[in-house]
Amino acid sequence: MAGGNNNGQGTGVGEEKTASPRQSEVNRKLKYISLAILVVQNASLILSIRYVRTLPGDRFFTTSAVVMAEVLKVLTCLLIILFQRKGNLKEFIVLQYNSIVIQYKDTLKLAVPALIYTLQNNLQYVAISNLPAATFQVTYQLKILTTALFSVLMLRKSLSRIQWLSLLLLFAGVAIVQLEQEGKQKETTVTGPSQNYAKGLVAVIVSCLSSGFAGVYFEKILKGSSASVWMRNIQLGIFGTLLGLLGMWWNDGLAIAEKGFLFGYTPMVWGVIFNQAFGGLLVAVVVKYADNILKGFATSFSIIVSTVVSVYLFGFHVDLLFTLGAGLVIGAVYMYSLPKAAAPSPSTATLSSSSHSLADGVGDSETEAFLPKSSEKEKGC
Repeated sequence: MAGGNNNGQGTGVGEEKTASPRQSEVNRKLKYISLAILVVQNASLILSIRYVRTLPGDRFFTTSAVVMAEVLKVLTCLLIILFQRKGNLKEFIVLQYNSIVIQYKDTLKLAVPALIYTLQNNLQYVAISNLPAATFQVTYQLKILTTALFSVLMLRKSLSRIQWLSLLLLFAGVAIVQLEQEGKQKETTVTGPSQNYAKGLVAVIVSCLSSGFAGVYFEKILKGSSASVWMRNIQLGIFGTLLGLLGMWWNDGLAIAEKGFLFGYTPMVWGVIFNQAFGGLLVAVVVKYADNILKGFATSFSIIVSTVVSVYLFGFHVDLLFTLGAGLVIGAVYMYSLPKAAAPSPSTATLSSSSHSLADGVGDSETEAFLPKSSEKEKGC
């Protein structure tokens, strides 16, 4: 697996060195387009969820939104695989049957990360509904810390000194932001009849922990596997849909039975769901043109964008402490994305990616590591 990822990166470097000036210009433009897409995807989802959850009127059921996003993601991946099979329906059905049913033990392994991702997706709705978008965006970067720690503990991976230092700065920056927000709980910025800052904070912390564990567990499963990333998304999505339906029935079953599955759905809500379903898959393709430093910039820019838009859209107040804390987080994300001085490890690419979509079962951190290899495997399927 490491070889697949490193070869993909190495090829890209070689292409840039031997490419014609015109090709180099195209590659450079693709990188900047990738940066723009990553920034927009990172920031727009948080801001749009915060916006639809604070609008007056009927509130949609977040549990149903999680299920709908999973269904759309599965359908999209099925269409992608069907397209790769050039519309050969028989070959497509045989592939699905062999991958999901015949190799059922392999499929069942994804039940654990699917359960965690489903919990995480619901918790993120809770967090964004109770925290300012900028505060959530900064605090949610703790997933880099949890992913790194789980990677060291579970996969025995090593981090450079700069990466350890960046994790300390990341923790310090988030702590400063939380101290600043703690002092503002009595202000109108975060208070409201349906908002609970402590509830939102607990939700985002648990979400970061689940994100770190699920991401590393999923990477461990993928090692040595021949299944494509699209097939893995389908397997995850099947479990995610079933578990999401179970959670929906448990939490909102009676209300949904009375008001309907699509109660409170507006064009804006549909936009959020489509962003959740397709955002992570889009990023999976985009990151092939973006290096780690560019992804670090994307996360940093998305924090800045979320903060600026929150000031104008939600009346969020930025003071010196928040600026200091957010600055530390932005710097830490950039430092963590820097390549190691020694030979790069696949963990660097996996951990440095920070565009884990809210409803995307597989974040681009995992997807990126396996896209180059999955394309080769698909040819042999």
